[in-house]
Amino acid sequence: NLGGPDKLDNVEPFLFNLFNDPAILNLPGFLRYPLAKLISNRRAPTAKKIYQELGGSSPILKLTEEQSKALEHKLNNEDDNSEYKSFIVMRCWNPRAEEVVKQVKNFVPDEVILMPLYPQYSAATSGSSIKEWKDVCKKNNFEVKTSTICCYPTDKNFILAHRSEIIKKIDSLTNFKLIFSAHGLPEKNVRKGDPYQWQVEQTVKEVVKSLNIKNLDWILSYQSRVGPLKWIGPSTDDIIIKNSKLGKHIVLVPIAFVSEHSETLVELDIEYKELADKNGCKNYTRVPALGTNENFIKAMSDL
Repeated sequence: NLGGPDKLDNVEPFLFNLFNDPAILNLPGFLRYPLAKLISNRRAPTAKKIYQELGGSSPILKLTEEQSKALEHKLNNEDDNSEYKSFIVMRCWNPRAEEVVKQVKNFVPDEVILMPLYPQYSAATSGSSIKEWKDVCKKNNFEVKTSTICCYPTDKNFILAHRSEIIKKIDSLTNFKLIFSAHGLPEKNVRKGDPYQWQVEQTVKEVVKSLNIKNLDWILSYQSRVGPLKWIGPSTDDIIIKNSKLGKHIVLVPIAFVSEHSETLVELDIEYKELADKNGCKNYTRVPALGTNENFIKAMSDL
């Protein structure tokens, strides 16, 4: 997964790692490095406020550890012929690939399976993480049979996991707008052939089908836009404003995040809720990220 800062002092270096990734800023290294320094320095004060809302750090590592343990337990329970060990690698903060490769080497596996915690593939997320892992293995002369799970946007258990979390929240509601919110992406990435938007659309289509609710009022939108580039839309904030003014009960589903972190706990729960309140929304509900939902753990173990 992406990872997140474990204390406020590490917010800026975390942001630097993010923007120094060629998959995020596609520039030659000598240009990317100073620009990443500049952007992370400018963004740090705002980002620190966000992490202050979360108690001074990101919960993503702890939540990923819970998923990792649940997955390892399920795999070992269901397959008597193999021994499974689950390791966590974060792209922009610890544990980084560099240290995890050494731990995996010590385990002496017959095979390594790379399991992205991004259900929908993007070059900027899964693509970047997989590339880093392979580069670090090469650098450390670690050669082992490696399989990669690219993505699983329409996996039946993954869809069931979303369905069960949504049903828990909407079962007794009337006059609600179901808003599936995914992290945005610059339009130019999609034009270059990045499959992320198409895969997110497939996920939402399958979830809606599985809900099987007549005349369900739903929409897919995108959050977390930054910078001057044109991003894919519609934007989640615009959709929230419009439906709050219509007096709808807002129900938000994080559809591309499998764990809670700043984009769900601050952006969706605090910032967007304030936006909804300001525009007349009386009821606001947020469906949780999948976490250790048993269908999601089953989806990963089956994959």
